[in-house]
Amino acid sequence: MKAYILMGSESDMPHAEKIAEGLKAEGVDFEYFVRSAHKDPVGVFNYVKAHDNESKVLFITIAGRSNALSGVVAANTKKPVLACPPFKDKLDFLVNINSTLQMPSKTPVLTVLEPSNCALAAARILQQ
Repeated sequence: MKAYILMGSESDMPHAEKIAEGLKAEGVDFEYFVRSAHKDPVGVFNYVKAHDNESKVLFITIAGRSNALSGVVAANTKKPVLACPPFKDKLDFLVNINSTLQMPSKTPVLTVLEPSNCALAAARILQQ
């Protein structure tokens, strides 16, 4: 049972750590990976494919603004993908939430805004 936490940037680490705290509390192992889907889509693809055949795994994506990361991950795995985008403030939220909510067809991404709820949702999915 493992969650792979993918971040678009190192600056997303404080947000990832909030999710990690919740995963630890639920007994879920996790691993961090930092790679921009815009700047290195091949690196993201290779990482996802390296873990796609594992059982009881899911991917948590953390990216704001133009969120390609969640879509790239979801398009290249059959595993669950949870997006938990970070927002600096309400204006950032209002401007950027749609990049996470509006995914192309056949790229199912579940969006959870609160890091602790993201961790709890991940744990519940993995415990099925």
